[in-house]
Amino acid sequence: MQIFEQMMRRSHEQVVYCNEESAGLRAIIAIHDTTLGPALGGVRMYPYATEEDALLDVLRLSKGMTYKASVAGLNLGGGKAVIIADPRKDKNEVLLRAFGRFVETLGGRYITAEDVGTNVADMEYVLAETSHVVGISVTQGGSGDPSPVTAYGVWKGIQATAHAKFGRDDLEGLRIAIQGLGKVGYHLARHLVQSGAQVTACDIDAARAKAVGEELGIEIVAPETIFDVPCDIFSPCAMGGVINDETLERLQCAAIAGAANNQIAEERHGRLLEEKGILYAPDFVINAGGLINVYCEMDGYNRDRALRMCDTIYDKLLEVFRIAASDDALTTHDAAQLAARRRIEAVRRLRSL
Repeated sequence: MQIFEQMMRRSHEQVVYCNEESAGLRAIIAIHDTTLGPALGGVRMYPYATEEDALLDVLRLSKGMTYKASVAGLNLGGGKAVIIADPRKDKNEVLLRAFGRFVETLGGRYITAEDVGTNVADMEYVLAETSHVVGISVTQGGSGDPSPVTAYGVWKGIQATAHAKFGRDDLEGLRIAIQGLGKVGYHLARHLVQSGAQVTACDIDAARAKAVGEELGIEIVAPETIFDVPCDIFSPCAMGGVINDETLERLQCAAIAGAANNQIAEERHGRLLEEKGILYAPDFVINAGGLINVYCEMDGYNRDRALRMCDTIYDKLLEVFRIAASDDALTTHDAAQLAARRRIEAVRRLRSL
């Protein structure tokens, strides 16, 4: 793979390969754009099949963080990190502290946090080696688990999606299918049930799915059948790339609004969704709650402030839908990217004066 070609294609500023053999660390840090501020994004630990897979993932995720921060109105750039390892077998203190040492070498250009495969406790090990980390525990002065705030923001985004698609803000009686009942998916399901929605969900952890289903009184289906569930809104809350050529033919929904990153496998799938009459809530707009939460941590965390900022996701999504509706050439995904680029370019011009 031509790394510089991949960086130029996505306009990345910096990619750092991190190797510490004694700790078993193999990691990549990608900084996409720091026009608005330091690059912030979590560190994902995953046993990628190839180094190329890891690089492509961190490049896509870091660019998404730039757009997410911009649309959310935050003074942050976009970054991400991946550690090539299995969190169930390979995670340990030394590996995480080794990663923290590499973060420290960047001098604050990149701020890390938890992501898939890492958690609040892991960030405390990273904190031992660098101050450029957020999403740490409440006892350390941080915000703790960001999942409830992320889910709250997605819930507000689903309300905006319902308003745009069905002409109503309330979710009473709407059928919503959730893919993934992890920390965010669970809290989202709880909000939806309390809002009177009819929820169907799945998770690759059958025992967890069963337990959540019994707790919340929701229908549980097998993971491989979730795309076939007739519903008003499909809510992806697991891994990315789930909206693709195969699943598009199976979806039986009027809208898609969920917490997962990079939900559409390729840009063209945004157009295909539009052609099928399915309204898509761009993931980096609707799932900004987690980023908002850790951003609030940077100058003294206040949960009420974080939730108030998440309330704006409703209006930001409606604005994205409005932009897309005003131009037939734009999908909602295009419109969200356009809104993000406009703010970045405006700040870049201001700083050049």
